[in-house]
Amino acid sequence: MPQVDIEQITQELTWQLRRDILYPSEYKHNMAMPEDDHGTHFGAFVEGKLTGVVSLFNTGADFQFRKFAIDTPMQGKGVGAMLLQYITDYAIENGGKRLWCNARDTATDFYTKAGFAETGETFSKNGLNYVIMEKAI
Repeated sequence: MPQVDIEQITQELTWQLRRDILYPSEYKHNMAMPEDDHGTHFGAFVEGKLTGVVSLFNTGADFQFRKFAIDTPMQGKGVGAMLLQYITDYAIENGGKRLWCNARDTATDFYTKAGFAETGETFSKNGLNYVIMEKAI
């Protein structure tokens, strides 16, 4: 497993990986979300290179993470699991009781391995299928 450093970053630093991994046919300037101003954004760095991003949003004791993206060459090497654990710990330290996400149906196994459960709620958006998953923390 590579040495991974995780830190809080600006929302603008999330946009390139959001685009490259999650929305490759979009323009980078379309990656900004209005909610970004109210979120906390994290980056995972390997050898100084930003290789993972996620944005975390808090409503009371609920924390939702969105736009979780790991650079393709680093997928399957533990970077995503470390970043997910980092934001889980962050949510707990900040009074969180529930962590949840809109998981792409192709990523549910990853979240299940991390202790998340499907809520039974699903939806489709822009040709992608999502499953709402949650974890008590």
